[in-house]
Amino acid sequence: MAERRFRVGIVGLQSGRSWAARAHVPALRALADDFEIAGVATTSRASAEEAAAAMGLRRAFAGVAELVASSEVDIVAVTVKVPHHPEIVAAAIEAGKHVYCEWPLGNGLAEVETMAALAKANGVLGVVGTQARVAP
Repeated sequence: MAERRFRVGIVGLQSGRSWAARAHVPALRALADDFEIAGVATTSRASAEEAAAAMGLRRAFAGVAELVASSEVDIVAVTVKVPHHPEIVAAAIEAGKHVYCEWPLGNGLAEVETMAALAKANGVLGVVGTQARVAP
């Protein structure tokens, strides 16, 4: 077991129908020695509370800004549609959080290079998920 588990905040979780609900939550729970789910942010507190309750998560954030500002979050998992990636990824990086973002990271090379440079400048790790390639 890790000395301290990494606390993951998920952006974009909808119970039962989102990729985060079907893949991220089960994976993080399977890796519970190293990771814990700190909470979820969606488009509103109400939908975040609904998702948190349905998935048995302890915290619903009012939005992305509250999630990335939280001292209870080390890593932000971005599981929303691509047009929203740059804004959410930048907010997380600027808050000093590591980022796991669903593929594709951005809409074109320029967006991706901007996010990569921001992560490097802020000394955080950015990872792009491509696990759908091997999903059953």
